Amino acid sequence: MSVTAEAALTLVVNGEPAEIAAADLAGALIVLGFEDAIVATALNGNFVPARKRAATRLHEGDRIEIVAPRQGG
Repeated sequence: MSVTAEAALTLVVNGEPAEIAAADLAGALIVLGFEDAIVATALNGNFVPARKRAATRLHEGDRIEIVAPRQGG
């Protein structure tokens, strides 16, 4: 996973614009504070399993959805 200071991308995270300095989805989760969280992720509407996040490259304008599981009944 890559987190770099020089390459900030403008992305849309859960519907809100965000400047994120990360080359891949795993790095973006770290920057956003979800490093240890159990979450589901999607990039541009496509589900990305946890094991593929480090290999999922980000590009300007990508849409990331991050969903935490809910408990209750």
